[in-house]
Amino acid sequence: MSKKIINVVAAVIEKDGKIFCAQRPEGKSLGGYWEFPGGKLEQGETPEEALVREIKEEFDSEIEIISFLNEASYEYDFGIVTMKTYRSKLVAGNLTLLEHQDSKWLPIEQLDDLEWAPVDIPAVKCLQQK
Repeated sequence: MSKKIINVVAAVIEKDGKIFCAQRPEGKSLGGYWEFPGGKLEQGETPEEALVREIKEEFDSEIEIISFLNEASYEYDFGIVTMKTYRSKLVAGNLTLLEHQDSKWLPIEQLDDLEWAPVDIPAVKCLQQK
């Protein structure tokens, strides 16, 4: 049986040389892992539209997408997650945690200090190569 493919988007939100990192809540899928915020695409949405909507829903904030960073896939037990990641900047709001249990602003060289969700690791590596 083939696994379900889950298309998601994520934002690398940059401010003052630091990157916004969000920790998934315990008790949920991948609880405790760190990720770049975002979520699933809905029917008929572009990745960019989905990302702006997800940041609004999960953090009550608005972002502006700057550029595409990378696309990566990872096979979890619940399905294959394919994630498009975009560099972006905060234009309104304070990234209020509505669904995550913790967050940090870190310089790129400290991103390795966190335990990232596997699908987010290629984006971390891309950032570190710049």
